[in-house]
Amino acid sequence: MKEVILDALLDSLKSLPFLFGAYLLIEFLEHRASRRLTAALSRPGPFGPLGGALLGCVPQCGFSVAAANFYAGRLISPGTLLAVFLATSDEAVPILLSRPGALPALGRLLAVKLVAAAFFGLLADVLAKRFFRPAPGQPFRGLCEDCGCGEKGIARSALRHTVQVFLFLLLVNLALGAAIHFVGSGAISRALLSGSVFQPLLAALLGFVPNCAASVLLTELYLEGSLSFGSAVAGLCTGAGLGLAVLLRVNKNWKENLVLILALYASAVLTGFLCSAGWAGA
Repeated sequence: MKEVILDALLDSLKSLPFLFGAYLLIEFLEHRASRRLTAALSRPGPFGPLGGALLGCVPQCGFSVAAANFYAGRLISPGTLLAVFLATSDEAVPILLSRPGALPALGRLLAVKLVAAAFFGLLADVLAKRFFRPAPGQPFRGLCEDCGCGEKGIARSALRHTVQVFLFLLLVNLALGAAIHFVGSGAISRALLSGSVFQPLLAALLGFVPNCAASVLLTELYLEGSLSFGSAVAGLCTGAGLGLAVLLRVNKNWKENLVLILALYASAVLTGFLCSAGWAGA
């Protein structure tokens, strides 16, 4: 149990620099930056999802944390947030890099996630403009409403937000780490219906676990043959690290959160099925 606590603490500590940096930038933009800069970040245009896809491919779940905060602050579009989430691979990249024989799989994984993230991100923005628009309001209102942000300096306000979210993430990591410890990876592998056509559906659900352990488990199951390549892609596409947990914490509009989660799941599963058809037996 000590290892579970230590792993949860280390996972949470890894997000601290990204959390503080995101909140510091948000506080600066709200209180010090010009209106032109804020407006430019709020309307990134069609290149937002492409940039989000490229940024998400960097093997750090901290970028998904920052993106969730930026979306709650109305700095980025829904499509850009979706692109970051889909492209995020968390611990999968370093694990595959550590296995020389897995380098071709790593190349395919990054290529698929980049294309899928950019495509579905752009599609999400097109559909959002027509059918689904984020709740109106000024940038940062969802983060700083009724908390007195900026009254005692932007660094102190950013630190306050960071500590609040850090404690939330620590509790989540402790609960999830304990569940994985007591259930075991073998039982999870059997539950994923190895060899079944429905495996991408289940793998994508596993990817929703907001913990670095989920991407580690998915990658290891793929490397040992329990998961197909398409299923691994589906799971790693929904595996936005701690970004989803932060989104649910900082964005108060549950309808927006639900639509984004459903869009993430549908995009990941479709990408997984397409990969299974294209790389059968990979």
